[in-house]
Amino acid sequence: MCQLLGMNCNVPTDIVFSFTGFATRGGGTDTHNDGWGIAFFEGAGVRHFVDHLPAVDSPVAELIKTWPIKSKNVIAHIRRATQGHVALENCHPFVRELWGRYWVFAHNGDLKDFHPQLSGPYRPVGTTDSERAFCYLLQQLGKRFGDQMPPLEELTAAMAVLTQEINRFGVFNMMLSNGSALFAHCATNLYYIVRQFPFAKARLSDEDMTVDFSKVTTPQDRVAIIVTEPLTTNETWIRLAPGELKVFVDGQPD
Repeated sequence: MCQLLGMNCNVPTDIVFSFTGFATRGGGTDTHNDGWGIAFFEGAGVRHFVDHLPAVDSPVAELIKTWPIKSKNVIAHIRRATQGHVALENCHPFVRELWGRYWVFAHNGDLKDFHPQLSGPYRPVGTTDSERAFCYLLQQLGKRFGDQMPPLEELTAAMAVLTQEINRFGVFNMMLSNGSALFAHCATNLYYIVRQFPFAKARLSDEDMTVDFSKVTTPQDRVAIIVTEPLTTNETWIRLAPGELKVFVDGQPD
């Protein structure tokens, strides 16, 4: 199956360090070689990059490793196809509009016989179960709350119900963000870490790379990294429980 990477921060931060290790799993240290993608929120906009090539072979991935795009919410994905052929339209993350703002979604897992009735603006372009799930999520949220985005507490409660509903069809590890909050649902594997003062060194497990975060941060910075499997060898990662929905805002789990 695929792997997920998310970042949620209290100040705009680049994801170069984490993405460098994560991208190596896209055909290098692991077999997730059926495409990849990443999306960065910047204000009301989204920078969205996808490629059907393995991340280790992708010139676009090399660009992301060397271009320190700063964002408070980022979602990335490396694909190992279970449904849908290898093609650009099947690469995560997917982007749609709801309540006048962009939403970004990525999924790791396999949903069997998941063919919900979709109507209105949310229809899949590709052929993955993941994009169908994303369209269904937004459709149901729109039906439940109408034309205005609800408070985060109400939105989280609705997401808890919907993620459990979809998870009954198989494995539904997912990340979803609207640029303010990042939702992470664990079906099998998801880990997170919060980096904050006092910052320390971190060493990647997939690349020979170490960063001393105390030299590139301020005492006020706070960064949460969420990933399918831990990215570093010298930090303590917290594992989400199967069935758990965690919401991250300003670098903190709610």
